[in-house]
Amino acid sequence: MTTIYHNPRCSKSRETLKLLEEKGITPSIELYLETPPSPVDIQKLLDMLNLAPRDLMRTKESIYKELDLKNEDDNDKLIQAMASNPKLIERPIVVHNGKAALGRPPEQVLELF
Repeated sequence: MTTIYHNPRCSKSRETLKLLEEKGITPSIELYLETPPSPVDIQKLLDMLNLAPRDLMRTKESIYKELDLKNEDDNDKLIQAMASNPKLIERPIVVHNGKAALGRPPEQVLELF
């Protein structure tokens, strides 16, 4: 099964979804802004992506600055910030067979297949 953590307003997310569909892949779509992933789910994604929490964060978002996250060193607090403010999560993320890839650029997710 394939899942995409998708934001329909994001061009990279739309491009990634279109690329998957062109390859005949119909992913389950997680609208993560409407249904944010839990801290446990975010940690699983980080493990699959082999990334540190900050590497999955959109550091240019105003909420990042408002919460003063650049000075936060506690990974659990960064993960909790993403769970509480899903706008902070970089997108799109595609998960397939226990592995994940970030769609930046969109073609990068094809490495999962």
